[in-house]
Amino acid sequence: MSGGGLTILDGTQLRSINPVLPNTYTTDAIISGAELVKIADDQISSSFYNFSLPEYIKSDAVKRVNLDSVTQLDKQQAESKLCEYIFAIADELKDDPVIVSVLDGKSLCIFLEDEDDFAMLAENLFTDLDVEDTGKITKSETRNALLHMGVEMGVPPFSEFTHINDILKKHGAEGDEELGQAQFAELLQLVLQELADALAEKPIVIIQNVKIINGSKLRKFFVDEKQLNNLIEKVSQDIDVSKDKKWCVEKTRKFLEENGSQIGLPSTEANESVVHLFDQVFSDVDKNGKNDYELGKDDFRALVKDILENFAQQLDTNPVFHGLDC
Repeated sequence: MSGGGLTILDGTQLRSINPVLPNTYTTDAIISGAELVKIADDQISSSFYNFSLPEYIKSDAVKRVNLDSVTQLDKQQAESKLCEYIFAIADELKDDPVIVSVLDGKSLCIFLEDEDDFAMLAENLFTDLDVEDTGKITKSETRNALLHMGVEMGVPPFSEFTHINDILKKHGAEGDEELGQAQFAELLQLVLQELADALAEKPIVIIQNVKIINGSKLRKFFVDEKQLNNLIEKVSQDIDVSKDKKWCVEKTRKFLEENGSQIGLPSTEANESVVHLFDQVFSDVDKNGKNDYELGKDDFRALVKDILENFAQQLDTNPVFHGLDC
């Protein structure tokens, strides 16, 4: 999805890439690790609207494939390592997806192509900018109109797309000359149309301050029995497993609500959907058998494992989005 909507970079896009070394490298070429990473990053970027992935993603992928910057590789080794690195990037994105907005002018075109939608947009912007309710605003307020629209409506930050300044200047959207609502709408239409055309030619990708939790981190515990045992031991530290099931379940929920973010669960403070997720998972536990019998250590271990598996399945089906400041 693009045009101002959210796009999830989860590695799927990279698995269809056929990584190749540039033709400039001869059969007897020696390629350093640093060179190879640069080649790979360029190929990845070209598949993502020339967007460069965050450094932590690339750094973790380098560690996965043990690719030191000073490593010297012959052409055959480099081709093999190139594939490894790009697939390692895909794995990193699967575990920790990056959320972006691709601004390619499509959102702006939707407004511009519908007269009623555009008229309402222009009217709302004019009303917001006419703070003194005079029925007039200056041409220079067109800049603030774009800021009001923002990424959600398909307008990139000025710092990411400085060409906006040229567009405003070209259409005279500067200075203190006053405009009525109809004049403002005409000027805004010209500016937005040229901005949409410019973004269609050269899209801008903006990283969103949003985290997606899809259960991938939690599922890693089921691959490593030792990690899973350590986790269950940590959960059971303050729980008397000799008590009845209902009491143990309540204590387990309390522990996961307070510490779940450490194992890949979303914080219950993120949004209401997370509270609903916890309710759903623990409701399933209540439905599964009697709650008034005493649990032993093995029964408690099985109980916690079932709860975590349920969380992983639910998050895989319905990932949770929340701001990184949550």
